[in-house]
Amino acid sequence: MESCDSDFTYSEGFDVTDDVQRAFARNGYIIVRDLLDGTEVTKLRIAVENDEGAQTQNYGRDDGAGRKTKVVLWNNAGNDITGVIARAEKVVTTFEKLLGGELYHYHAKVIMKEAFTGGKHVWHQDYGYWYENGCLFPDMSTVWIAIDRADKTNGCLQILKGSHRAGRVDHVTVGDQAGADLRRVEELMKVCPLLHVELDPGDALFFHSNVLHTSAQNNSANRRYAYLVAYNRADNNPVYKHHHPQYTPLSKLPNSAIKLCTTETDMTGKDYFHGPKDDFSLKKVQEKTS
Repeated sequence: MESCDSDFTYSEGFDVTDDVQRAFARNGYIIVRDLLDGTEVTKLRIAVENDEGAQTQNYGRDDGAGRKTKVVLWNNAGNDITGVIARAEKVVTTFEKLLGGELYHYHAKVIMKEAFTGGKHVWHQDYGYWYENGCLFPDMSTVWIAIDRADKTNGCLQILKGSHRAGRVDHVTVGDQAGADLRRVEELMKVCPLLHVELDPGDALFFHSNVLHTSAQNNSANRRYAYLVAYNRADNNPVYKHHHPQYTPLSKLPNSAIKLCTTETDMTGKDYFHGPKDDFSLKKVQEKTS
């Protein structure tokens, strides 16, 4: 892992101090090591491997280079282990302090890059999609939690530090993805350091919706699974309805609820998303591209 000044370690007394807040504002992200402890991430891993939804509701996203990465995405947090983690204080309250206001659950997903076959994700900003959904401001973020070890060999996330300060970049379609204008990305790479985000299971990356990021294909013998939760600020309610939720109050849970969860694979009410054919924002980008 390249050295960075946004790298912190979770403990029971972890808080968003002035130093943490400044790091997020400057770089567009923070890494929190050990956000989930060994027991918690093991519960998450076992649930994902055995959850019927993850196995039957996933779909592939074409990377434009002959590979696909499997994704299972849902809109409502639910009461399974993924929903409990998404509503846990150490996740939600951390992000609320970083983004400066009440948040709600925008959607969540598990990204599954299988050994030797997992596809790449092209350079993009999450707000490159979410802008098209009627979210007027980029007051949105994602927490990326490693289920497996993520490193350069199996296609870990790569980000451009501080690129969120460039604002939204135009996006075009690449395969089943929306990719940022590569000419602008190339210019930003000259002034924004590239960071390979190598994470151990349970480590988390909290990043701003305008941070440019990508990931390579998985050409290794090690799969790379990750759990992601996207949040939107309550006062940034989308101006029209689309395939992700409007503002819905989020019921936070104490951190202890993760270990106490006994409904690890309860799919009730999660509202699964069924792939690119139903992707409102991708269709909008496709229209602009054509």
